Amino acid sequence: MTQWLVPPAPTPSLPIDGEARRLPVRRILCVGQNYAAHAREMGADPAKPAPFFFAKPSDALVADGADPAYPPATQNLHYEVELVVALGEDARPIGWAVGVDLTRRDLQAEAKAKGRPWEAGKAFDQSAPCGALSLTPPAPDAVIELKVNGAVRQSSRLSDMIWDVDGVLSKAAELWTLKPGDLIFTGTPEGVGPLSPGDRVEAVIVGLPPLSFTVQS
Repeated sequence: MTQWLVPPAPTPSLPIDGEARRLPVRRILCVGQNYAAHAREMGADPAKPAPFFFAKPSDALVADGADPAYPPATQNLHYEVELVVALGEDARPIGWAVGVDLTRRDLQAEAKAKGRPWEAGKAFDQSAPCGALSLTPPAPDAVIELKVNGAVRQSSRLSDMIWDVDGVLSKAAELWTLKPGDLIFTGTPEGVGPLSPGDRVEAVIVGLPPLSFTVQS
């Protein structure tokens, strides 16, 4: 029997809509600038030949309707609504959810300018709110939308992704051995912007369980 120096951390997991089962989450991979209009608003070339990835730790998940805290060390916290794909056996998609990639944009911009890694801007605590998983995928052209305090800030369709889910998974598999429990955040459309403590966020992908949370101070 293994004896631990300190107790192991609980396994992060996501609920499955309408079921008692949960998905244990192994890791989170995220695709950057996978919508052309968002790439342009971030000053990038939307015609780049391949997607690029960054990671968040699995314990960055905010699940079960919990409210994330406004993180320290930033004056510019941004929302980014995304389709989240969960992998099952043989690294095939098994679940789909709506998620929000929270970003300390000022720290990310500073890291970009200095050619440094993005972890402080992307991979912080409670940076990955995610709704319940559906075992049925959304339509390929489903509307993806985010509201802040009732006002629409992002609205697009999944068909506007530069790389679709199969393409993203194919490219990710060239870089990692994908396994059950991996989550892929597939990129955000244009309209990203700041959040403040007390803001109410509602994120929707038609056909999936909605996600809502209030940013805590």
